Amino acid sequence: MTLSSSPTDRQRSGRRIVLPMLALSLAIASNTWAGEAVSSKLDLPAQSLAASLDSLAKTSGAKLIYADSIVNGIQADALRGEFTVQQALDRLLHKHGLQSEIVGGVITIKKAPPVPKPQAIRDDSIISLGEVTVNEQPDNGKLTSKDIATSVDILYADKIADQNVLTAFDLMHRMPGIQITQFGQGTTTGKFSFRGFNGEGRINAVKLLIDGIPSNSNDGNMPYLDALFPLDIESIEVVRGTNDPRYGLHNVAGNVNMTTTTGGNYVKGRMSYGSFDTHEIQSGLGYEKDGFSQNYQISYRASDSYRDRSDSDKNSFSGKWFYAPTDKYKAGLIARWSEAGAQEPGYLTYQQQLASTTQSTPHNPLDYSKRTIGQVSAHLDVNLSETLFWSNKAYGNIFDDQRLVRFHPAFSQVKRDRDEVQYGAITSLTYHPQISWLDDFSIETGFDFQQQENRYKQYRTTNGIPNPSSATNIRNDEHWTFLNYGGYIQAVIKPTRWLKLTPGYRADVIDGNFFSYRPGATFGAYPINDYGTISQPKIGAVITPIEGYSLYGNWGRTFQVGLGQATFIGRNQSNTGPSLNDGWEVGFKLQPVDWAEGRVAYWMQDASNEISRNLASADSTLIGPTKRQGVDIEIKVYPTDRFGIWAAYSLQEAKVTNPPAVVTNTMEYTVGNQVVNTPNYLFSAGIDYQVTEQLRSSLWTSGQGNYFVDQANDAGKHGEYALLNLDLGYQVTKEVELQFQAKNLTDAQREYLWYDESYGAGQRYAFYSPGDGRAFYGAVNVKFDY
Repeated sequence: MTLSSSPTDRQRSGRRIVLPMLALSLAIASNTWAGEAVSSKLDLPAQSLAASLDSLAKTSGAKLIYADSIVNGIQADALRGEFTVQQALDRLLHKHGLQSEIVGGVITIKKAPPVPKPQAIRDDSIISLGEVTVNEQPDNGKLTSKDIATSVDILYADKIADQNVLTAFDLMHRMPGIQITQFGQGTTTGKFSFRGFNGEGRINAVKLLIDGIPSNSNDGNMPYLDALFPLDIESIEVVRGTNDPRYGLHNVAGNVNMTTTTGGNYVKGRMSYGSFDTHEIQSGLGYEKDGFSQNYQISYRASDSYRDRSDSDKNSFSGKWFYAPTDKYKAGLIARWSEAGAQEPGYLTYQQQLASTTQSTPHNPLDYSKRTIGQVSAHLDVNLSETLFWSNKAYGNIFDDQRLVRFHPAFSQVKRDRDEVQYGAITSLTYHPQISWLDDFSIETGFDFQQQENRYKQYRTTNGIPNPSSATNIRNDEHWTFLNYGGYIQAVIKPTRWLKLTPGYRADVIDGNFFSYRPGATFGAYPINDYGTISQPKIGAVITPIEGYSLYGNWGRTFQVGLGQATFIGRNQSNTGPSLNDGWEVGFKLQPVDWAEGRVAYWMQDASNEISRNLASADSTLIGPTKRQGVDIEIKVYPTDRFGIWAAYSLQEAKVTNPPAVVTNTMEYTVGNQVVNTPNYLFSAGIDYQVTEQLRSSLWTSGQGNYFVDQANDAGKHGEYALLNLDLGYQVTKEVELQFQAKNLTDAQREYLWYDESYGAGQRYAFYSPGDGRAFYGAVNVKFDY
């Protein structure tokens, strides 16, 4: 460190001072400096900056202090004329990114802060509900859904934590444009979907991620949601459309990422009790210090449920450990485990559900299901430089599901055992340089793979006991591996502040092998379909001519491949290629003021060769090309901190455009038929009102229209409902809140209805599963921050 001063000071202290304490003593001794406005005549040649600063101090009598490291190697321009000290310093320092500051009569030379860039223009297509929490982790330069020109919705923790739900998919009732399909059968509770794809499991078109980790089972369903309880969820992010290149498998209509709590110092818990003897305990602990964070969650829920013989219980544990000693890197581990068990009340006939929606079916008194799931993932993020960011994830998932079920008196009782193991990795490299002739630019490339080891066995039983082994009693005994790997490249280019372009490309490859151990004609190995390299180009753009008004559009391709045994070529069958889904969207988002925003989007998606899984068997049906289209409308208005409204309405249509030839005595689609279980409209809306400083309220509704239940579209339309819910919260203290929720206030009747088409048009069975009636829940929520 160098101290430049007047000659008298130098005689006492010496020209070179290297002791920081001496500089501090001088600063304290001189409370003010009167020479700042006095001009001096300077004649400084071009020389090192250190020499110019020393000369300035000698001439003016000013006391200057600076670190040698910040002036080494810097050449100062010549300075001739009459200047005040401040004027001279401005001339000498400015072009070199340095500045001066007076502290206690001593002038300190230091680096100037970077010149702030103009505030980024709001050019996104995102609508969010709820408040961003302080625990939300930064993205460190990695591209996110906010960088993709497509419709995105985000639901935050304050709209999640107070909800009473059997499974986390029920939280999606508050999300715009989401269809909820509730089976209500033991651990087979239901799932969600959007963009005209049904939620029955026939066509699973939504990629699910939990903390960025792929979390679909082999057939695309979402059993890993069992491990999530509302108190631990920080946000739910829904990305719609075909324009996101980050994911391949199951990303047909879009993806959903559920992010749980990471970091923070807190203890929190929630105890609730309500209708159907439902009781639940959720707890969480977070501790963060010196770059190391650890988070734990333990939860339990049990209920007698709405219908007879439908008792259920489940528990969950998770631990998260992250270490970030510097800004350069962050490493972490997440482990999650859950076990669940439930009775199955069965599906009712039309006459039975008219007589009583709470009864169970008499022919299946032993039906039950058990499920175990586990996830473990390792995370490593590295800031390789100021412009280069590297993100890595490696993971393993296990899924073990057992189900004893008898759907109809005419059917046999069967035991279904599923055992799946998945492991994989995701890596991405993001480059975000400063380019003078572009407003902004970044490019990301990534690669991922997932290897699966799957087993599925289905066999007939009597009173839960396996029948003697034979080809007729063993319906399925299959082992197969499934490998998906792919890579992508995505750029975000902003030539100007009002234009953003997002070109991208992805390619995926599918591999695997299949062996049937069932005795008889199906015994043996089967080759995988030749899917080739599945090419998926993408492009999007956002135009924002006026701040707060954005027009966006995109086009992209996603894909669907067969599920389970349909991935492979069966006996006397031909190769089936992938179904390519080409979709586009055009939308307009406006946010004229901070407290009001809205979005409207029109979208269309064409599938080339859609495959539908038969729900009551392991078979699949090729339904051919399909066309989906719709309009999504959303508004959110919060004029004050105490009052706000939000609403969403989606019109949608899913039609078969060129199905295969109809086979005699089957229930196959014909041209123009609507795809089953796809309602023509979905809606959600709510009013949030802070009644007093302590009392908050939210009155909200969600629902859907009717849908066809059979492929022939001749069995009528069913499934329309509208639910009204009320949430109340009273803040007793800063740490304690009393909560109350009323669900389905009007006691509206609703049911999930499906037709078993396994036996063709000659034997059609309609199955009804009634939804919950009116229910009330009370809870105590406690959170201590430390």
